[in-house]
Amino acid sequence: MTMTSSRPPSAPQSDRERLGRTLLLAAAFISFVFSVVLWFTDSRDEALFVGLWVPSILALGAFYFAAPHRS
Repeated sequence: MTMTSSRPPSAPQSDRERLGRTLLLAAAFISFVFSVVLWFTDSRDEALFVGLWVPSILALGAFYFAAPHRS
């Protein structure tokens, strides 16, 4: 099964797409760091809750950027 994309793989990324990817990765990293801080300050339940944000944010980004967009 092959995935088709609206742009060829060798096409350069637009500035808006690059910014979106950067913001998603930054949000995932910040939630990871926040989770670690909560864990080591004995807020274990809150740390686990915030730690679940990381895969959720990354999955959201994967679904968004994998979907074909109409111009």
